[in-house]
Amino acid sequence: MQAEPSNAIERHTVARIGWLRAAVLGANDGIVSTASLIVGVAAAAITKQPILVAGVAGLVAGAMSMAAGEYVSVSSQADTEKADLEREAAELAELPEFELEELTKVYVERGLDQPLARQVAEALTAS
Repeated sequence: MQAEPSNAIERHTVARIGWLRAAVLGANDGIVSTASLIVGVAAAAITKQPILVAGVAGLVAGAMSMAAGEYVSVSSQADTEKADLEREAAELAELPEFELEELTKVYVERGLDQPLARQVAEALTAS
């Protein structure tokens, strides 16, 4: 029995994989770092108060560190992408035929035959 195609939009999770990876690594790092700090303080402390203070301080410091690191990472990626777009725009203005050949080659490498790849590249660069 063949399934009927649904009218629902097909969703792929690959677009969110970077966010998921960062969340998993951040959570793991935060748990391990905070737990290690608490165990270290617990080994030396006589009362519970220093353990609690160290745990909260470690949690806050870890959260601030992760937030700052993520901000720098995202900013660096955005700057790199912007620079690439500016470089490509300049190359397109200065060497349009070279850029057309480069784009044609991309589509040939993805499995299109040369004439169709050229047609796609021309259509994409027309405007």
